Amino acid sequence: MLQLLLLRHAKSSWTDPGLDDLDRPLSKRGREAAMAMGREMRALGLVPDLVLCSPAKRARDTWKITAGQLQSAPRVLVDEHIYDFGNGGRVLAAIRGQGAAVPTLLVVGHNPSLERLCQRLAATGDRKLRKRLEQKYPTAALAQIEFDAASWPEMADGGELLRFIRPRDIMPKG
Repeated sequence: MLQLLLLRHAKSSWTDPGLDDLDRPLSKRGREAAMAMGREMRALGLVPDLVLCSPAKRARDTWKITAGQLQSAPRVLVDEHIYDFGNGGRVLAAIRGQGAAVPTLLVVGHNPSLERLCQRLAATGDRKLRKRLEQKYPTAALAQIEFDAASWPEMADGGELLRFIRPRDIMPKG
């Protein structure tokens, strides 16, 4: 079984509209959400063997903060294919390129590509979670999809959505 974790970067800051898109940092709210997601991942035992991360600062910072809450430090590959805003095809190609040595893979990327990819791959699973996913894939949200495959190149559409966690589900109201 393979586990795919799809983490959308946390909320970015728009205080400097002159920044290049790749250079936008996280907002205070984004940093708090990334920390909360890291705590939740640790509590659920969702620790990846490998992380594929977009080169965008907001994605790299999301992972750095999230990873700071985990008890291990998985290998991270910054991959330009994850800096994708399309249908998720480039992200899927990067995932399938990982072979068999990575049972749990986490991708830190962007919408709409992560949302579209997750909807494509999560063919089964809790109907309520899948409906929530169809409505919106908010910043710092995490999806966990399980596949009955021995390697990422063999992975087909048709995984089971096990979890879809939004920051609002785990953070105190305030």
